[in-house]
Amino acid sequence: MSKFKTTEISDPRFESNNLRHITVKSKHLKNRGDITVYVPSGNHENLPIVVLMHGVYGSHWIWSQKTGIHLKMQSWIKNGEIQPMIIAMPSDGLWGDGSAYVPHQNSDFEKWIVEDVIDATVELIPQASEHSKLFIAGLSMGGFGALRIGIKYHEKFSGVSGLSSITVLDEMKLFVEEDLSLYKQDDIENNSVLETIKKHKNNLPPFRFDCGSDDLLIEGNRKLHKQLVDMGIAHTYKENLGKHEWIYWETHIKETIQFFNKILIS
Repeated sequence: MSKFKTTEISDPRFESNNLRHITVKSKHLKNRGDITVYVPSGNHENLPIVVLMHGVYGSHWIWSQKTGIHLKMQSWIKNGEIQPMIIAMPSDGLWGDGSAYVPHQNSDFEKWIVEDVIDATVELIPQASEHSKLFIAGLSMGGFGALRIGIKYHEKFSGVSGLSSITVLDEMKLFVEEDLSLYKQDDIENNSVLETIKKHKNNLPPFRFDCGSDDLLIEGNRKLHKQLVDMGIAHTYKENLGKHEWIYWETHIKETIQFFNKILIS
């Protein structure tokens, strides 16, 4: 029995480049939500699922159409660089300029990701199952969501990665026109990656984050890295040349996929 009132999935006759498209009615969004899914070629079962989240202004299509992640994945798999993985790319719920993937008064954008997106992928993609290992990653606002959600729900996720991540909810003001009071959470761990890590420090999954040296979010990432070092919390942090822009994410998403692949084969 489906976990959703309604579901739609694209017809394979009209799909291209291993991309499938899903729309489900989400009890957490209280409306419909979209997911673009990369599914590797070949006969596979129980494939790992990477939930890959976008930043402000974007939607489910943007990772594929701005970075060609699906084409890159197919090439890396064909060349034997990584194991086959499904990439599930959801919208953030399309609230304002960006939902920040946190619970709001009327919609729970966090539970949309951690429950509905995974349930929809398992239910509608035959190569996935309830036994699929789960990973989560994202850029900017999506990096904030990935780090916070992946660590908060550490029992679900085998690895976590953020690219050019917002590290505290206050940084959303750099990008959105909405009043930040609409995002603010009573639970402090929903406002800060560090507070999430501190709360779950005894059960942390492997996690990493990177940022461009000329990114407007670099100081927040450097601060988080220093705080984690001072606390003796194991993590991977890397700075690369680059700004807060798509060429950076197109170039460096491979490091995230390789990080997940290393966990899979270890």
